[in-house]
Amino acid sequence: MDMQVAAAVPTEGPFARRYRALSIGAVSLVALYAFESLAVTTAMPTVAAALDGLSLYAMAFAGTLVSSVVGMVAAGRWADRSGPRVPLAHGVAWFAFGLVVAGLAPAMWVLLVGRMVQGFGGGLMSVALYVVVGRVYPPALRARIFAAFAAAWVVPAIVGPAISGLIVEHLGWRWVFLLFPLVAGVAALMVLPALCGLGPLPEPDPVAGDRHRMVWAVVAAASALLLHHGGQQRGWVAAALLAFAVAGLLLSMVRLLPPGTLRAARGLPTVIALRGIAAAAFFGTEVFLPLLLSRERGLSPAWAGAALTIGALGWSLGSWNRGRMKDPSPARVLQAGMALLTLGVAGAALAVIPAMPLAVAMAAWVVAGLGMGTVFPSLSVLTLELSPPARQGVNASALQLCDALFTAAMLAVAGSMFAALLERAPLAAYLSGFSMTAALGLLGLLLAGRVRPADAG
Repeated sequence: MDMQVAAAVPTEGPFARRYRALSIGAVSLVALYAFESLAVTTAMPTVAAALDGLSLYAMAFAGTLVSSVVGMVAAGRWADRSGPRVPLAHGVAWFAFGLVVAGLAPAMWVLLVGRMVQGFGGGLMSVALYVVVGRVYPPALRARIFAAFAAAWVVPAIVGPAISGLIVEHLGWRWVFLLFPLVAGVAALMVLPALCGLGPLPEPDPVAGDRHRMVWAVVAAASALLLHHGGQQRGWVAAALLAFAVAGLLLSMVRLLPPGTLRAARGLPTVIALRGIAAAAFFGTEVFLPLLLSRERGLSPAWAGAALTIGALGWSLGSWNRGRMKDPSPARVLQAGMALLTLGVAGAALAVIPAMPLAVAMAAWVVAGLGMGTVFPSLSVLTLELSPPARQGVNASALQLCDALFTAAMLAVAGSMFAALLERAPLAAYLSGFSMTAALGLLGLLLAGRVRPADAG
């Protein structure tokens, strides 16, 4: 098979002989990332308590996101110019190193450094895998391989939070980080040999701002971190820091994302914006849900992690269903997915009411997962469909950049409000964040009809 450009018409599935090694390796990397993500989210309430870092709880997640921005921007142009193999290899290496630093951390700030290194590697990996899909798989198979990526969360979703909870309870939280680096290396050895034939494509036409994207990525990451820090301050110092942070974040987004993204212009800009909105709504809720269940509702780490399990199972079921749809209307599919997501987030927020049975919130979180499983593969397919081959790396990078930046910004605001309200009004602290994520879901529902360009009918 000529691996420079995918064949026009597929005759086999993504796990047919010609794709098998690559597909298994790529799905294995996604599964590893999923397992680690769910495990760390389950363990983080214990980690924050052990390192006396509850005030930095949201930062432990946002730091990973903002550093991934730098990795995503680096991987986008790197993969377009030299192929996805090298950035993918670097991504796995940095990801594993960050896990080691976090696992050995003696203080919360060291853990944050490890999480940021891990995020940089994850950013490299995620964009490189998107480029692999665009370069190797025919268009009609892309929805199925993206659905397979989502399905790779099934086993981690079933066993990851429970295993993480048991590791925390019996071995200690550090092993949640230290058990993964070797597995990451093995997964990389499965996929990298299959990418040797993917060299650079002809140089695309330059786009204004491409040359300075790395600078703006660093500005975006620094601004998001400053937004978190400023939210922990008081008085004029907080006002000044927040003003600088918001200005830097907006300026960097304008230069890193496709023109029109922040105003949801029709077509690709709305596709990119919806990715950020959906991610911020879902992950902004998911970060605080285990903390709420363990700290306020008294569940053990293993049982609190069950919320992540059922949400990820819902996500996988939604993706499985999306991968089997025949020529669906993108706008209608996205509207349905965003409606499910919004209802699920609002329902999960009911867990803050002490008298509310937890089964209600858990069922709602399955609904939120179904929505994400419908939305994410659809946005991935649309991004590749609306991108010329030589711009797939940059646009895949922008898709995930918007994901990370919107979520990091949401966590900065929610984390600041959470820290300010936690001691005086714990339930209000959680509700302040959940109300913002539900509002984001509703905004995404209203914008979903704009994913097709105006001239596409």
